[in-house]
Amino acid sequence: MKRAFLIAIGLTGLLALSSTRLPAADDAAIILSGTAGTTLAQEQQALKAARRQSDEARDRSARLEQQAGLARDEAEQARRRAAALAARIQQAEADIQAARARIAIIARMQRVQSARLAARQEPVVRLTAALQLMARRPTALALVQPGSIADAVHMRAVLGQVLPVIEQRTAGLRAELDRSRALRATAQQAADALTQAQSDRKARQDALAALEAQKRLAARGYRANAGLESERALALGEKARDIVDLMDRLEQAGDLRDRLAALSGPLLRPARPDRAAAPAPEREAFAAGPPPYRLPVIGQLVTGMGEVNDGGVRSRGLTLVTQPGAQAIAPTAGRVAFAGPYRDYGQILIIDHGQGWTTLITGLHRVTAQVGDSVRQGDPVGVTGAERPNITVELRRNGRPVDIVPLVGLG
Repeated sequence: MKRAFLIAIGLTGLLALSSTRLPAADDAAIILSGTAGTTLAQEQQALKAARRQSDEARDRSARLEQQAGLARDEAEQARRRAAALAARIQQAEADIQAARARIAIIARMQRVQSARLAARQEPVVRLTAALQLMARRPTALALVQPGSIADAVHMRAVLGQVLPVIEQRTAGLRAELDRSRALRATAQQAADALTQAQSDRKARQDALAALEAQKRLAARGYRANAGLESERALALGEKARDIVDLMDRLEQAGDLRDRLAALSGPLLRPARPDRAAAPAPEREAFAAGPPPYRLPVIGQLVTGMGEVNDGGVRSRGLTLVTQPGAQAIAPTAGRVAFAGPYRDYGQILIIDHGQGWTTLITGLHRVTAQVGDSVRQGDPVGVTGAERPNITVELRRNGRPVDIVPLVGLG
């Protein structure tokens, strides 16, 4: 009698559980937010940004490949193909970022699904345990035990109410299991996309390395003055007190070089000097505004301009965390003024864009451009390290830092 009464109480409790609201997906997301260190909104924003970067790199590569096909000069074709391969590498890097962001989102959804599945399973497990307890009671005992007929009638009434709950719970559990299987399939697709993007990146890096080797062999005879310019840049680096002083010295040297290059040869005396027209002023390339600009690497922005780091130093540019061995490109056209190691900044690159505009890139592992090289926007100029390095890029105009965010559309 007492045992049957306890079973009935347990089944009645299951009925009460049937009216309890299960945690919805949004509720579970709130509960689980922060467990992975980032929010769902941040992961979705990272996925959106990575897909946008991938589309931009793919379009840029297609445009450069078309230009390479139209180029008549072999050197120009090789240069355009190298820029197109660099864009393809950055596309693969953006695809890797997108795949990782997607995997993070799916992992978060799986944690939410696990919580919902556990909530669905708990009452079903309790109900199964209660039914098993009833099944262990011998039938003969129910016939001879006093009050067993009344208990059986009462248990039959309770079971009549429990059976619809069982059907509802098991149907909900099956639906949750189907969602779990769908999430596992989606996670596998994201993992396959990540593997494919990593494979594409490796193949394109090998192709770019081979093309750069061909370019170096072809340009060996044209490097007569490169050694002198490199030695001059290194000498300026040894004299500079810090990186800001180095950039000032290089800007002064660049201005002097531009003025000397702009000087015309000897002019014949005009027949009527009083009627000779004054020379037209030179037109500045970027006098109306900043040059067209893009970030040199694909990565996550971690420090904005003006932010103060742990050492109390205010940032003069942007710092991005990249993938290991990420491809770096020229943000815009210019001439390489410095390329090589400098103090504690790793391998650095300084590009003089003319008219007082300069770009500084620090934290590179290897610089592929050389001092004196003329680069166009998108040309490969270096590679990041094997770890997840911090790459800092600064844009200056006449020695003053310029905010890059409005130029590249990050705001």
